[in-house]
Amino acid sequence: MPTYRDEAVVLRTHQLGEADRIITLLTRTHGKVRAVAKGVRRTSSKFGGRLEPFQHIDIQFAEGRGSLEVVTQVEALHASRLSGDYASFTAAEVLVETTDRLVAEEGVASLQQYRLLLGALLALERGDLPAPLIVDSFLLRALAIAGYALATTECAGCSSADVHWFSPQGGGAVCTACRTPGSATLDDDTVAHLGALLAGDWAAVLATARQTATRCDGMVVAYATWHLDRALRSLPYFER
Repeated sequence: MPTYRDEAVVLRTHQLGEADRIITLLTRTHGKVRAVAKGVRRTSSKFGGRLEPFQHIDIQFAEGRGSLEVVTQVEALHASRLSGDYASFTAAEVLVETTDRLVAEEGVASLQQYRLLLGALLALERGDLPAPLIVDSFLLRALAIAGYALATTECAGCSSADVHWFSPQGGGAVCTACRTPGSATLDDDTVAHLGALLAGDWAAVLATARQTATRCDGMVVAYATWHLDRALRSLPYFER
C-alpha cells in the first residue's frame, strides 16, 4: 500500500473491535485524517500512548481502501502532559473539540487551524497564561479562520462605528439599529478585551480587569455556541 508521513495533533479516539482504535487527527499538510491504529489497545502495542488526544506526533499512514487510513508508524514530537491535570485536560478538550467541528472536511489542508491548535495546546502546558484566556482567544481566532470573524469596532451589520451592543447571531459588535433581541451592552473595556483576545495581544489581555474578562468570557462562549450550531460538549466541564 502507498504510504505518506505528516506531523499531526491527535483530536480524539474511538474503540474499534477488541484491540483497535479509530484515531482522528489534524495533520499539518493533509488536513483532518481518520485512521485505524491496529492493536493499539494491547499492552504490547508499538504505538504506546502516542496516539492519545493532545499528542503532537510524526506519523506514517498507509492509504486504506475506504475512508480510513492505517497507522503504520508513530514518533512523538512532543509528549503532552495535559491529561494529568483536570483543569488543563478540560481546557484542551475544548480546543480539540472546536477544531474537530470547524475542520469538517477530511483531506483538505488546514495549516492555520493546525498551527493555532498546536500553539494553544503548548501554551496550556507551559502554564504561564490563564487557561480561560487561552481558550477564549483560541475560540475567537479559530472561528475567524473558519470565516466567522468577530466584529469588535464596527457594526457587523452596517459597518457603523457607533457600536453599543453585542449580538452573537449578529456577528459581534452591532449598532442600535442592527441589534437583535437579547443583545448585551458593549462598553469600551469590553471592546478592547475582545479585540485583544482576537489579536492574541497578551499584554492587553492580562491587563484587563477580572470583571470585564469574566463578562467577555460569557460573550465568547455565546458567540462560539451560535456559530458552531450547538454547544460544545466539553465546555460545561471546563473549570474557569
